[in-house]
Amino acid sequence: MNDELIQVKNLKKYFKTGRGLLHAVDDVSFSIEKGETIGVVGESGCGKSSLGRTVLRLNEPTGGQILYRGQDLVGLSARELKQIRPKMQMIFQDPYSSLNGRMTVRQLIAEPLIVNKVCRSRSEIDERIDRMMETVGLASRLDMAYPHELDGGRRQRIGIARTLILEPEFVVCDEPVSALDVSIQAQILNLLMDLQEDLGLTYMFITHDLSVVRHISRRIMVMYLGKCVEMADSQRIFDNPLHPYTKALLAAIPIPGIESRHKHRELLQGEVTSPVNPKPGCRFAARCPHASSACLESDIPMQEVEPGHFTACKLYS
Repeated sequence: MNDELIQVKNLKKYFKTGRGLLHAVDDVSFSIEKGETIGVVGESGCGKSSLGRTVLRLNEPTGGQILYRGQDLVGLSARELKQIRPKMQMIFQDPYSSLNGRMTVRQLIAEPLIVNKVCRSRSEIDERIDRMMETVGLASRLDMAYPHELDGGRRQRIGIARTLILEPEFVVCDEPVSALDVSIQAQILNLLMDLQEDLGLTYMFITHDLSVVRHISRRIMVMYLGKCVEMADSQRIFDNPLHPYTKALLAAIPIPGIESRHKHRELLQGEVTSPVNPKPGCRFAARCPHASSACLESDIPMQEVEPGHFTACKLYS
């Protein structure tokens, strides 16, 4: 049975600049099943965060469709969208800048409940806050603390609590561990995975760290300059990458051990193509060792090379 919670079809998000239109997200399509985690990876500036924000309509899309349980969010008014927002939430990258430093932990977690008017009494709000603090691992003694008094891990737990207090189904995690120490990263990742299992959450997990995305994601989508260039199950991406850009990303993962010094690494050459008014063709062609004139003729669509494994590359057409 197909139980798709999110369907994104030909999504586009362009930003106006002094030099033209910046194609942050350009004709991206994918779907996410209920309870699944899809990872989105790529270099800084590839459009990962813009994609996540556009799916939630924090950025207004330039074109395409965003279907939540079959309902297209693109055509909804602000009032109609407000009714759906509690079910679609976001965990932000930097927990410090995303929290109001003048509010206590208790006030921060209560804010979404108050804004959305989901509780009938103060006692109900307090009860939900206490339960959520316990769920995300925040000690009750911290409820009157301020964000600057806490470490990064606890601040991110506050951000997670604010996200989950409205009982969402779908959560966009925008690099939620990149600003944290490695030891704290593991704690937050394990917390997110436990919460997904306990609450039946569906994640879109955005990161530039391939080891992190392998740990948490069932499927991985690789982006380059606004385009999706490869998508497959997590294990397939690591065992059999198809697109040259995916291969380059995997080759850049550090390998511990002295013997790794002598391992050949294929380094990318050439300049990164500008995402402003891009020309037709593969945007990775300028850095691809396998590029030919055919790569520059027209945009290359995603195609299924093997069951469940899609890529946009002329090598497999």
